[in-house]
Amino acid sequence: MAEITAAMVKELRDATAAGMMDCKAALTEADGDMERAKEILREKGLASVAKRAGRSADQGVIGSYVHFNKTVAALVEVNCETDFVANTDEFQQLAADLALHVASPAAPRWLTRDDIPQETLDDERRIAEAQARETGKPDPVVEKIVEGKLESFVRDHVLLDQPYVKDDAKTIQQYLDEVSAKTGEKVIVTRFVRYKLGEAAE
Repeated sequence: MAEITAAMVKELRDATAAGMMDCKAALTEADGDMERAKEILREKGLASVAKRAGRSADQGVIGSYVHFNKTVAALVEVNCETDFVANTDEFQQLAADLALHVASPAAPRWLTRDDIPQETLDDERRIAEAQARETGKPDPVVEKIVEGKLESFVRDHVLLDQPYVKDDAKTIQQYLDEVSAKTGEKVIVTRFVRYKLGEAAE
């Protein structure tokens, strides 16, 4: 069994922002293997993300991004549970990345699915159904086509459901969950605003 030193614990803590006892336990389980210890912390963290859903997240930062040509900008409020986590490089990077995403052509209109006005959803459903019926397919197939189009609409316009612009293999919500797992705290986006020269704020 490898000796777990205070320096190793500190190194793992600095890399993951996990608690000292969690870091020591992970290093012990990994027999001193730093990379395996990081994996263990991540595995345990992801498993407990759901358990943190009810916690209060009233600390955090506002991330900002201004495009190089000064025609597009974004502000995003990202919250966590403690100012300790809010001040970590990981959390600061998250806020910056999210502001970049909002300013990008992804241009989200709403934060969550629940924020989409019912009138907008009804209009999208009517359009999708009219298009689907033109195919001449039976009703069950038409309904599946409509639901698929509505889901695509959500992915296109809801921030948390959008593919992350820097890694489209995961959604923004999955990115938040990863940071939550790494920090051991609830991590959420509270609000955002996107500015484009000549347009009203979205």
